Amino acid sequence: MEKMATRQAYGKALVELGAKYENLIVMDADLSKSTMTAEFGKAFPERFFNMGIAEQNMYAAAAGFAISGKIVCASTFAMFASGRAFEIIRNSIGYTHANVKICATHAGITVGEDGASHQTFEDIALMRTIPGMTVINPGDGVSAEILLGQALAFKGPAYVRLGRAAVPVIYEKNANIEIGKGICARDGKDVSIIATGIMVSKALAAAKALEEKGISVRVIDMHTIKPIDKDIIIKAATETKGIVTAEEHSVIGGLGSAVAEVTSVYQPVKMAFVGQKDVFGESGKPDELLKKYGMSEEDIIAAVNTLTTG
Repeated sequence: MEKMATRQAYGKALVELGAKYENLIVMDADLSKSTMTAEFGKAFPERFFNMGIAEQNMYAAAAGFAISGKIVCASTFAMFASGRAFEIIRNSIGYTHANVKICATHAGITVGEDGASHQTFEDIALMRTIPGMTVINPGDGVSAEILLGQALAFKGPAYVRLGRAAVPVIYEKNANIEIGKGICARDGKDVSIIATGIMVSKALAAAKALEEKGISVRVIDMHTIKPIDKDIIIKAATETKGIVTAEEHSVIGGLGSAVAEVTSVYQPVKMAFVGQKDVFGESGKPDELLKKYGMSEEDIIAAVNTLTTG
């Protein structure tokens, strides 16, 4: 199976979008080889700015570029974007509705060996509370490219969450993917799994394994956390017996919370949550960490079983 990290897709897409948008500016906080913005820097050096290890300054400058009429993609690791620069993003980008796309890489526990200081589980929760902020978490390289192109096409702030590790390619290049619209990647009638980011491929694998045991599982790729697709959630809550959410993020404030906010108002349903529990991570191999902290394919299967047998 072909694999690609969403950060790699981001780097590739930036070069293509740089040719399309002459007013596109790309900024980085001294991590361009890791975030893959270096590719844009090679292609369009006059529109690329390495701001050094100064994330707050970078996002403040990004707001200035945007207010001056530029489209800006500003990148660093998710921990530093959502954590270190949150105040600037909130006040200078969110409050002014500046046309800045905060493209944050190395999100979640699959940063791996970099350890707890670099593993962010709070970023989706933080970013979706900012008024007017679109929050996108692609599940594979193809969707990352498509969704980034759509993010640049609208005027306003967006947070695009990208990963370090290579993940299976799920979609064809001409796939119908749209910001704000969840994708039913697999139909089923017993239980629904609503997944985001790297957990989409794991949800599909779990659904296939469960099918062999006679359990029919619907899998929804919720690549946009905000605005969330209420209709596809309500449909799943109505047509299946329960919903499992799966995310490489804290179960507090992320996808699970966003889905529960919808079901609690419109269609109450049994739910189970797969994600980082209320603990910090540690240094280790990505797959080993996913298993230790309850975000593996087996954990999704176990969560589905609690809804079918409980």
